[in-house]
Amino acid sequence: MNRVLVVHNDRRELDRLERLLLDRADLQVTLAGSIDAALYELGRHLSSLVLLHLPVGDETGQDAVAAMRSVDSKLPVVVLSSGGGTGETIQVIKAGAFDCLLEPVEDDDLLEVIAQGLEASRLARSPVAIAASTGSGGEAIIGRSKPIQEVSKSIGRVAPTDATVLIRGASGTGKELVARAIYQHSARTDGPFVVVNCVAIPESLLESELFGFERGAFTGAVKQRIGKVEQADGGTLFLDEIGDVPLPIQAKLLRLLEDRRIERIGGREPIPVDVRILAATNRNLESAIEGERFRSDLFYRLNVVPIHLPPLAERLDDIPLLSEYFLERFALSLGVRNPGLAAEAVPVLLDHPWPGNVRELANLMEQCLIFSRGQQVGPETVERLLRGGQAPSTHPFRRLDEELLRSVRRALADGRSDLLSMLTDHVARHTIEETLRFTGGNRSRAARLLGISRPTLLNRMSKLGLR
Repeated sequence: MNRVLVVHNDRRELDRLERLLLDRADLQVTLAGSIDAALYELGRHLSSLVLLHLPVGDETGQDAVAAMRSVDSKLPVVVLSSGGGTGETIQVIKAGAFDCLLEPVEDDDLLEVIAQGLEASRLARSPVAIAASTGSGGEAIIGRSKPIQEVSKSIGRVAPTDATVLIRGASGTGKELVARAIYQHSARTDGPFVVVNCVAIPESLLESELFGFERGAFTGAVKQRIGKVEQADGGTLFLDEIGDVPLPIQAKLLRLLEDRRIERIGGREPIPVDVRILAATNRNLESAIEGERFRSDLFYRLNVVPIHLPPLAERLDDIPLLSEYFLERFALSLGVRNPGLAAEAVPVLLDHPWPGNVRELANLMEQCLIFSRGQQVGPETVERLLRGGQAPSTHPFRRLDEELLRSVRRALADGRSDLLSMLTDHVARHTIEETLRFTGGNRSRAARLLGISRPTLLNRMSKLGLR
């Protein structure tokens, strides 16, 4: 459970904030009436976030934030300021505060910032292992296949640098996990790790979310607001789904990458920031550039070190390992025994096309744990859940269909232009050969089984060069 430390020199406000947090969220709340008391509590218990009211005691806000982060460098500190203005905001953000809100603050706004800070704390603290087997204990990049080993090598090479990284791959392949692994193995691991999902934020709000705004910058901007870029100062900013960013904001991101400066909306002075950029997308950015939906200069600035995450269908060897890993992980979180995966279930998993990639496999294993009722996860359970709870299909070519779809996708990706003719001949050859083998070479009987006339069979055999 998340623990929030609230620091305020007014007892009534401490009690009010405690009630607010306990009523609205599943939290443990610790109270402190001074900086010394807060530092004492931080030494006793690991906290997920500090809500610090200023002024408190004789220390400046900058010193107070710095003192708390000296105890725990990953600790998000949300500052509530009753008397400070722009100058104090700048100072506490420079000292490493996650955000600074000027009072009066609406309860819903405060709770939203606290939720963001708790998520940032979780992402920064949750270790991401890079392992070739299960049993790593938390989240991990699992796999022995060549594609995933190449990803692991890339993480090891780029993590110690400050290079910008572009992580590419389909939805569900684990792009955020790779970004967190890079952060946690970098020299910036003591700094913040701030995630912005660019597609989840409305276009009209994305610019202010990234760069912040000054008071009076637009209607409704009654207070100064710090953006995500400034929150990540000294650490790492992860821009997820960068391919969906509108062109005007792309220009501002380009300036950030080139000059390491930003301007808040309504601001007049550029603000220097020290932040490493990691970005991810499932889009074809080259096509977006051709369609003038993505800036080529921004692409080249982001694509300093590209990392490509393969779809699960291209790393089938990892499916048994991943399945066991997810069963272990979800058994722990659900508080149930891990019954294991039956060997007979593995071919069923390998036959599935996995449009949802690793995320789909994770969801499936969680469902398997719930519905197997403590019994070993067998092929019937896997097949039923893969079909949304329906009984497994009895169509004789069901598994062939799924493999055929994978082959068609690969051929299309290779640019084949004679695909239908090639597949028709391929299937006909194998079907005729197997049928003749079954009938001992009796062509009349083979024709009847195939549902065609004997002359048609002979013509098809001649065309395919079959004896």
